[in-house]
Amino acid sequence: MRSAKVSRNTLETQIAVELNLDGTGKVRLSTGLPFLEHMLDQVARHGLLDLDIQAKGDLHIDAHHTVEDIGITLGQAFAQAVGDKKGLRRYGHAYVPLDEALSRVVLDISGRPGLTFNCRFTRATIGQFDTELFHEFFQGFVNHALVTLHIDNLAGENAHHQAETIFKAFGRALRVALEIDPRMAGVMPSTKGSL
Repeated sequence: MRSAKVSRNTLETQIAVELNLDGTGKVRLSTGLPFLEHMLDQVARHGLLDLDIQAKGDLHIDAHHTVEDIGITLGQAFAQAVGDKKGLRRYGHAYVPLDEALSRVVLDISGRPGLTFNCRFTRATIGQFDTELFHEFFQGFVNHALVTLHIDNLAGENAHHQAETIFKAFGRALRVALEIDPRMAGVMPSTKGSL
């Protein structure tokens, strides 16, 4: 089983993440941020990841530190769980529609952090959640997961739909990239011989 447990404790947040890359989509989430939990549930279910995130943060200030630190801690767990990367498909992509909204996510489990985030939300908030924080979540994730990630919202009028297509596509792209390719068993998926 490719799995990891990571904790992050700062003066701003206390976060514990358990991640199983070979799961079935089971989730246990307690972050104080219901909309983010809804999005993380999409990642787990569409990525077939088992995900347990318990987070307490300085939400009395705002959600920024909590969202960013969840991204960081999830990225750290991902980097541990993925292991030596031998046999991985490595690359993944997905297009996901939801009514009028459409998003594309392309990723590379490359060992090099990089984020290109082309998403203009039609509203600044979804409920109480600040849409600017999605970028912070993904930036924290890529910096610590060491993946290259391109996220493009291609269409959308409803901000909830925009966000949901992004997170569903992220889960689907992860699922593809994390699959073990039987033709590459035990082989590093790089001409360099390392990732």
